[in-house]
Amino acid sequence: MKILGIETTCDETAAAVVTLGEDERGRILANEVLSQIAEHAAYGGVVPEIAARAHVEVLDRLIARALQRAGTPLPEIDGIAVAAGPGLIGGVLIGLVTAKTLALVARKPLLAVNHLEAHALTPRLTDGLAFPYLLLLASGGHTQLVAVKGVGDYVRLGTTIDDAIGEAFDKVAKLLGLGYPGGPEVERQAQGGDPERFALPRPMLGRRQADFSLSGLKTALRIEAERLEPLASQDVADLCASFQAAVVDVVVDRVRVALRAFAGVAGHPTALVAAGGVAANGAIRRALAAQAGEVGLSFVAPPLPLCGDNGAMIAWAGLERLRLGLVDDLTVPARARWPFAEAAPAA
Repeated sequence: MKILGIETTCDETAAAVVTLGEDERGRILANEVLSQIAEHAAYGGVVPEIAARAHVEVLDRLIARALQRAGTPLPEIDGIAVAAGPGLIGGVLIGLVTAKTLALVARKPLLAVNHLEAHALTPRLTDGLAFPYLLLLASGGHTQLVAVKGVGDYVRLGTTIDDAIGEAFDKVAKLLGLGYPGGPEVERQAQGGDPERFALPRPMLGRRQADFSLSGLKTALRIEAERLEPLASQDVADLCASFQAAVVDVVVDRVRVALRAFAGVAGHPTALVAAGGVAANGAIRRALAAQAGEVGLSFVAPPLPLCGDNGAMIAWAGLERLRLGLVDDLTVPARARWPFAEAAPAA
């Protein structure tokens, strides 16, 4: 079984081919990703119209390259998977229309994938992980703690009530005059900083629900930065280190609460998982690995190239859905918003 995956929900254009081996493990045959960072850097963030036009210019070529590198012509593909949302609607439409066209012409099943679900299922591609597991999903504008019980069966244990982790990193980077994308820049600066110099708050620490709030932390950092202006390079490094340390403390505390809630909805987790772009942050990965070890769980996070948006995760999610007979028709819509996990019942 070989699946073509297409991803165009934000500022990466991606196409990949994934197969299922005889051992029932996934294998990536090709994974082509073209980033648009250079196009958006001058604006300090993603410009939807620019992103959509960039997808149009390269998607056909990227799909052809993925098929060629996989050694698999389109007639030998078993299904066309595409991220149908959530995301920037212009980009989502471009990927979805392309996938529908290919599915129609080649007479292949169409598999409309939720972009967030694809992140959630990536550890099954990379590590063959069994259900159920606790997932910290931190991708773009999303931050959620989710009990992943099965394909299409997700219970949200916590979410952000304001800024997502990735958004907070990007806004802090912009506030401090760092480059785009902000997350890696904040992490890089933090490596040379003192995480104890600024006593920044840890929002929601100790709360019974596993929700996040980061707007207050961001505001506290802005106040400290304004107090010190003009900022020296060491000030910037110390602010980044203090901010990142605060985020790590919050993440560990929120995961602790989610682990307690997990048993009530899904039993015992097979692992603690981090996925999405923020899962590439080394400090967060190390803290979660240590936390998992303390409670006797393994920690699983995708390889760094699979933390960001990519076609392989879309192809794998499509493969998982195709195995269960979850096929879509050509009327499936593009969605700017598309929740993938149901909230846990109130305690």
